[in-house]
Amino acid sequence: MILSRKILLFVFSIFIQSSVSFSKSDSTELRHADKLRIREAVRIANDHGNSVWKNFDSAPFALILVTNDIEYLINLENPTDEFISIGYDTITGSEIYTRPRQFSNNMLATFPAVNGIPTIVVGQPENTSLPTMDWIITIVHEHFHQLQYSQPDYYEAVNALDLAGGDETGMWMLNYKFPYDNSEISDQYKKLIQSAKETYLSDKTSEFNSNLKKYLAEREIFKRLLSEKDYSYFSFQLWQEGLARYTEIKIAEKIKDIYKPSKELTDMEDYVTLESFYENVLSKLLRKADTQTLQEDGRVCFYTLGALEGLILDKANPGWQDMYFTEKFYTEKYFSVN
Repeated sequence: MILSRKILLFVFSIFIQSSVSFSKSDSTELRHADKLRIREAVRIANDHGNSVWKNFDSAPFALILVTNDIEYLINLENPTDEFISIGYDTITGSEIYTRPRQFSNNMLATFPAVNGIPTIVVGQPENTSLPTMDWIITIVHEHFHQLQYSQPDYYEAVNALDLAGGDETGMWMLNYKFPYDNSEISDQYKKLIQSAKETYLSDKTSEFNSNLKKYLAEREIFKRLLSEKDYSYFSFQLWQEGLARYTEIKIAEKIKDIYKPSKELTDMEDYVTLESFYENVLSKLLRKADTQTLQEDGRVCFYTLGALEGLILDKANPGWQDMYFTEKFYTEKYFSVN
């Protein structure tokens, strides 16, 4: 199978759309609060993303906001004819285009939705069950996916993993038959994730190096339990989704003491301070390390492990991000143990 932007569009539009229905209450004007959230997300990504990833601000920032009846396209010039311009918006700094809703209004994904451009497709906060700051930082997470997909060799490299198994739709990325229910593998995963947590929590102590060696040893045991293709899938998920989750956490850490949100944002009813938001994001990650299991949570476990691995790498090998786009998918290559 040859992975393409067209196939990615099919994957995400079919998989993530749901049958949830909501009342029809939208007008053709984008809500002021939604504009503010989008503006803040773009501002955070553009002003602070480069401190985590080089050229973070070079990725396209096309975004479709999906409401109950209407989709609003922002930050993309010359879209397809189905989109109609409603004019330039000074808050988002973009021409805004609309069309009748096609995607689920609780959607949250990035894929080549318009003109082959990686596009964030997202529902409003109330439909995605995300408070304001969570929604904003999630957009930054999705912008990292735009950076991934925009690499010139991304699709070729994914195809070279040879994980499709004859699936020509691309759905293998989501439903690959990883042995989540294998008891030996799931038991070893528990040891692995706990070792990752312990290693991260010791990053400011003399125990870090010994804990890191233990983690890498547990990782090697986990690898030996997997087939070559299963390990490639695991590695791909750590690389793509786990390190996107890491990016959320690092951006939250970077901005908590220096970012000055607009008064309009802080006046929102569900706004929380950036310091408390960062503390909550980190505690949530550690809680998931304790509670997630392969049998119950499947693929999302790799988001948690990948995020922890990124945080560990910051201590183990500062500057590891320089290898991220040249040594794809196998994150063990980024470690340097003294």
